[in-house]
Amino acid sequence: MSQTSPGDRVDEALADSGLPTPDVVIEPDADRLARSVASALVARLAAAQAVHGTASVVVTGGGIGTAVLERVAELAAEPEHAVVDWAAVDVWWGDERFVPVDHPDRNELGAREALLGKVPLDPERVHPIPSSDAGFDEPEEAAAWYAEQLAAAAGDGETLPRIDVLMLGMGAEGHVASIFPDSPAARDERPVVAVRDCPKPPPTRVSLGFSALAAAEEVWLLVSGEAKADAVAQALGGASPLEIPAAGARGKQATRWLLDTAAASKLPRE
Repeated sequence: MSQTSPGDRVDEALADSGLPTPDVVIEPDADRLARSVASALVARLAAAQAVHGTASVVVTGGGIGTAVLERVAELAAEPEHAVVDWAAVDVWWGDERFVPVDHPDRNELGAREALLGKVPLDPERVHPIPSSDAGFDEPEEAAAWYAEQLAAAAGDGETLPRIDVLMLGMGAEGHVASIFPDSPAARDERPVVAVRDCPKPPPTRVSLGFSALAAAEEVWLLVSGEAKADAVAQALGGASPLEIPAAGARGKQATRWLLDTAAASKLPRE
């Protein structure tokens, strides 16, 4: 009798999901990309609040992710763009480095400097992944705690809350969050996973898993630079999430690939 691995189940779930075809938006350069995404994010959060009264976003680190948050902060300071009630926005993280809270590698630190410290968020609605000095000896403990926080925010016995927009960067080899190609995290079905021996420093991390990424209403992949063009083309060309994890990042309502020209340079020309 044949056996099905977790990785096979990920592939099958994507094939049978009936999810919408990903949208691809291409901007001339990284700066234009960051500004475009920032405007779209403000509009999307405002729209979510108009329907639900609140909005929720998963933020990402990296150069383009931080640039987007900086542009959002600029928009928030302009009266004509003050359309988001920041006190009613929940902020989560897609992944985090398991290092001390003030370590420069922390995604949380970059997000707070770029945006979170500049808008009037409710501290109770900001949900950072624990640092290594927050009372958790092992990343597995931090991952379990973060999964509990997500479930508590969801309520009604659900595992994950409503996430309106989940933003992800992508590495040159196709990783998203801290899910790297052919890694244990790429085969893990839990919503939050500990990552050890990561091929990119720092080696120990905590990351949302594929099941959490797939629970978001919209997944936005923010990618800039020619070094990532091959992985973009493979992900959009049907690669396995085990080989190119970005291919497995799919939202329930929409998946948007937001690229600059360099990152899109290997896509087929129509």
